[in-house]
Amino acid sequence: MVVDLRTVNELVAGSVGGAAQVLVGHPLDTVKTRAQIAAPGMFKGPMDVLKQTLKNEGFFGLYKGMASPLIGIAGVNSLLFAAYGTSKRIISPFPQLSLKEIAAAGAMAGAANAILASPVEMFKVRMQGQYGGKDDKRLRNVAQEMWQQWGFRKGIMRGYWVTVAREIPAYAGFYTAFEFSKRQFASRYGSDLPVWALLANVVKSRIQLRNTPPTGTPVQYIAREMKMIVAESGVAGLFKGLSPSLLRSIPAAASTFAAFELTREYLEKLTGV
Repeated sequence: MVVDLRTVNELVAGSVGGAAQVLVGHPLDTVKTRAQIAAPGMFKGPMDVLKQTLKNEGFFGLYKGMASPLIGIAGVNSLLFAAYGTSKRIISPFPQLSLKEIAAAGAMAGAANAILASPVEMFKVRMQGQYGGKDDKRLRNVAQEMWQQWGFRKGIMRGYWVTVAREIPAYAGFYTAFEFSKRQFASRYGSDLPVWALLANVVKSRIQLRNTPPTGTPVQYIAREMKMIVAESGVAGLFKGLSPSLLRSIPAAASTFAAFELTREYLEKLTGV
């Protein structure tokens, strides 16, 4: 079996980019997740989440749950960037793809990415859902508990189909925006988080944090969770965490792609491909 060195380069560069993304974006990700999963009235808004976290848990409370994405992000981003590169080569043998082709490749990469992203984020969300109490669990305890109580599909992969529903349009839009920005006005384009991706993220976080796995088909339990959110907090509840998501997305995306591109360029010179 011959391994394409371009794919190897993308795997390695994706790992470096993923680590940069976690280190830069995790504090605001914690604020976003807590804003999404908190009971109504627990916080006044994202700024109150930030204030209470710093007050009760200190600065490093913002990095709660980072171990899961930091360990897993190497695999997640490696898979994402390699899948994107491979998808582009499948779609067209020419290096300059149209924006429609870029969107299709991004959607394919997003579908592949969900395989690893779902368990990584499930553990992250459950760690972030602890608020510094004496009964807080370590990552290994959370992983052991989910495996023993619910097994692989209902435990480790909980929230998978919502993650798929989020990743496909999110990365189709993300890569299209990224390529468009590179081609048109590299330093002036905006966020990497389409509205549907945020809405799906709220649903995903709540499903992953629940004590019991969802029942019924993915369509049924996604619709049921959305209905519950609206009943609790109105339509606005579907967009909890919007401001920290947008604030996080720009520096996180910038650091991810800067680290990815620099590493890939270095590896291209090293390997010649």
